[in-house]
Amino acid sequence: DPVNDKEIYYEADNTFSVYLGQTKSRKYILINSTQTLSSEVRLIDASKPDAEIKIFEPRRADHEYDVDHLGNSFYILTNSNGAKNFKLMKSPDNKTSFENWTQVIPHRDDVLLQGFEIFDQYLVTNERIKGLNNLRIINLKDNSEHYLDFGEETYSANLNVNLKPDSEILRYSYSSLTTPNSVIDYNMVTKAKKVLKQDEILGGFNADNYESLRLCAPAGDGTQIPVSLVYRKGFVQNGQAPLLLYAYGSYGSSTNASFSSNVISLLDRGFAYAIDRKSTRLNSRHVSQDRM
Repeated sequence: DPVNDKEIYYEADNTFSVYLGQTKSRKYILINSTQTLSSEVRLIDASKPDAEIKIFEPRRADHEYDVDHLGNSFYILTNSNGAKNFKLMKSPDNKTSFENWTQVIPHRDDVLLQGFEIFDQYLVTNERIKGLNNLRIINLKDNSEHYLDFGEETYSANLNVNLKPDSEILRYSYSSLTTPNSVIDYNMVTKAKKVLKQDEILGGFNADNYESLRLCAPAGDGTQIPVSLVYRKGFVQNGQAPLLLYAYGSYGSSTNASFSSNVISLLDRGFAYAIDRKSTRLNSRHVSQDRM
């Protein structure tokens, strides 16, 4: 009977949204309160659900953070102290307040740290570099590292669900202008890949019929803007073919070069399709047709 349900937390500030999570260790349940420019995490000991709920780090203006836990440590993705592109910190699991955080990956002016995944022997970070998502694999034993090679110039890649911390397998999502949405397992030791699932595209689609590449175009102020381009093989670049350009610019967002079946019919009719990957100079959606 819902009448007997117990309220464990109420968010009094209606500018915050609330959602639940669980740490990789399965030791803690997370109550995440998030707002546009601020966040706060509360911890529930999963083995003692009726125990007191603890605040990981109290909310404050302009501080966003996410946490995960494995072993005896919390890992914290945070923009504290002016880290606008975020950095990764670490704290003991019994001392979570800000003064106990130590640096794992520093803030970088040219790399946006978007997320991370922790394993017993590996740390994987999702880093956006020059508009592209990169998955960086760090061996925690010897500190060796490498970036996952996707084999294409332009693409979209993100961390997927990885539940087992003792695994050597990283599961990620992948898509490109010529590759349908896929779920892939990557062996972090052998670097072998296994495609688990890929969207089926009806109508006789064959990825080998198309080519994609990544260019840079100068903006009015000289900034080099990444552009992802796809066309059917045999496309003649003589200045006469139609080009459909898509761009989105707002909040510093980058548009990922992911697969769209709607574009294929355009390519088969002689179009090229381009995505302006980092259109922060624009303030709305723009679709235009040019000649290539």
